[in-house]
Amino acid sequence: MKTAVPETTEGPSVPQGAAHTHREIHQQPLLWAEMASRLTQERSAIDVFLAPLLAEARLRIVLTGAGTSAYAGQIARSALARATGRAVEAVATTDITAHPDTCFEEPDRPTLLVSFARSGNSPESIAATEIADRLLDHCAHLVITCNTDGALADRHRHRADSYVLLTPPEAEDQGFAMTSSLTCMLLGALSALGGSSVQGLDDCAAAARGLLSGAVPARVEELTDRAPDRFVYLGSGALQALAGESALKLLELTGGAVTALPESSLGFRHGPKAFLTQRTAAIVYVSNNPYTRQYDLDIFRELRGALPAGQVVAVAARPDGLPAEHTWLVEGMAEAEDAALALPAVLCAQLIALAASLACGMRPDNPFPDGEVNRVVQGVTIHPLPAR
Repeated sequence: MKTAVPETTEGPSVPQGAAHTHREIHQQPLLWAEMASRLTQERSAIDVFLAPLLAEARLRIVLTGAGTSAYAGQIARSALARATGRAVEAVATTDITAHPDTCFEEPDRPTLLVSFARSGNSPESIAATEIADRLLDHCAHLVITCNTDGALADRHRHRADSYVLLTPPEAEDQGFAMTSSLTCMLLGALSALGGSSVQGLDDCAAAARGLLSGAVPARVEELTDRAPDRFVYLGSGALQALAGESALKLLELTGGAVTALPESSLGFRHGPKAFLTQRTAAIVYVSNNPYTRQYDLDIFRELRGALPAGQVVAVAARPDGLPAEHTWLVEGMAEAEDAALALPAVLCAQLIALAASLACGMRPDNPFPDGEVNRVVQGVTIHPLPAR
């Protein structure tokens, strides 16, 4: 059944060429609630599938996808390692496809491959599962996808060693960039594998509604009105992965007209700091982990001293130690694990990318009208594996 998306997400105030992207950013709190309902309904079936796998002490869980889908795995990795007590790695499908031997060095080790895929039709998404089946003695598959008719879902829905977890259909974004598809798939993985042990998941939708209805959209406009020509996104752990996704979203929706650099809060000083100019805007995602938070605050203060006033922003769930005028507060998430905090926090990056795209005169729903970059990747040749 389709989710009813409020008409207020589309209307005369939405700029031409942005209707899909605007709606898909703003529908996320509604879709997260529907995703949570789906997970509740499928909980018993999911547990029946996962229980024997998680009982394997040597189980290796590999989170995989390409582009934004790869960042979903990187954001979730540490939270799921803690929740499951198993070895969890995030390896892009592009790496599995190009370097299969280095990704699967222990063929006898039981493996759960968790595939994130918006359409399920990307060549590497399909190839990664086939390579895993060929090179590993025991590989099960958890496919998290937005497209019930995609090739990946079709190949795995009837396999005894696979489970296909579908998002609400509206999460298969029709705009160019992945927005609600990312967050629904990420929520699906954190809930299916981590369950209640991932603190903060139940609070994400309310936090996102607060961001969208509060001061953040206006502050995004204020930031992009300064016409920065480059952005730095910084964070630590799961929030470093969020920084990577944030930079990608800006590059995609501006067609590369605004450059973006992601890095860790500590790693930024080791060379990447050379990226700074007086027209740089910097976004620092501040961890909820008290120890890690110190390093995020240190680089935030340093950047405030290096860049013009108003061009450095902290996105944080806790206001302590941060100036209110330069902090976009994610309310209600102060006790959340960073992987859960990333769900509402990524809306800030999506809003920035949308505003920057429009400021550049782009059409965010299709920033590459000549087809140089495609919504579903094209031009990939999957070469046969060498004979074993």
